Amino acid sequence: MARPPPRLDLQPVTERLYDEAYGLAAALPLLALAIALVVLAWLLGGWLSRRALLGRISRHNPFMRELARTTVRWAVLLVGVVLALELLDATALVGAVLGTAGVLGVAIGFAFKDILENYLAGILLSLRQPFAPRDHVVIEGHEGLVVKLTSRATVLMTLEGNHLRLPNALVFRGVILNYTRNPSRRFEFDVGIGVHEDLVRAQDIGVSRMAAVDGVIDEPAPRAFITTLGDSDVRVRYQGWVDQRSHDFAQVKSEAIRSVKLALEHAGMDMPEPIYRVQLSEPRPARARADQGVAPSPDAAPTAPWSDAAPAREGGRTRARRDIEQQIDLEPAHADETNLLDATAPRE
Repeated sequence: MARPPPRLDLQPVTERLYDEAYGLAAALPLLALAIALVVLAWLLGGWLSRRALLGRISRHNPFMRELARTTVRWAVLLVGVVLALELLDATALVGAVLGTAGVLGVAIGFAFKDILENYLAGILLSLRQPFAPRDHVVIEGHEGLVVKLTSRATVLMTLEGNHLRLPNALVFRGVILNYTRNPSRRFEFDVGIGVHEDLVRAQDIGVSRMAAVDGVIDEPAPRAFITTLGDSDVRVRYQGWVDQRSHDFAQVKSEAIRSVKLALEHAGMDMPEPIYRVQLSEPRPARARADQGVAPSPDAAPTAPWSDAAPAREGGRTRARRDIEQQIDLEPAHADETNLLDATAPRE
């Protein structure tokens, strides 16, 4: 006898759907309350982030002000989400979300290590303020004037007028030489004086000539001292100080070298060139030359009186020039890159 075909029984499925729908309908008030709690947390975070207190805390740093506002907004939102999940009795989901966020954070940290490092270095540099806009600095061998500090890079204008971007991590770890922090800057140069000359007189002549150069300040005063005794001369080092706010360092040094050289020459000081002894391996036959050993004629014209008129004629050359600052003024402003440096903020 043949069996009847089995019938499809949908009653268990229907009952399960009814139960789930009933449970969902019963949970709708709690779900609505949880959503309202999250929305309220978002609004509260936005209200707190706009309070004047945060602006006063980081008034000297626009980057830190925006970071503080964003942190407060998302922290309040996170608290609201956790409370909403607790309200829905989804504590297991909270643990899973936090665990996933931790693993994801580690993965992102390794993947974007350089970006995060530069970002954190930008935050620390904006807090430390090791330099101000238009400071003349040398950072890890890169010299230029500071244009701005962004969240990712420090922008310099090199002395050749080129645009240079240094990663903030390199700037934070590197050695920073700031020429602008102290307006007075010292220059020095060496001059070789003959071994038979009066070295004290050579020092006094050079110091007096440097003191007369436009741009060499009186305090600290110029000075000179002997450094080494060479094979054919004695090295005398001359030092002077320049106020970089009003005069150009390179021009003042150039003028000082020129003036000291002319003064020593006028005083009859011997400034010998390096002497080399050349020995020939093949002997030459001796010859008597009639013109050998002839002394200079005593009737030669006397040397004209020395006068260094160049400083009076070219004194303006040593004045400070603002060529690089003019290039910075022509630098286009980028709205998406906020300058984190404040000229009025306290320095490190």
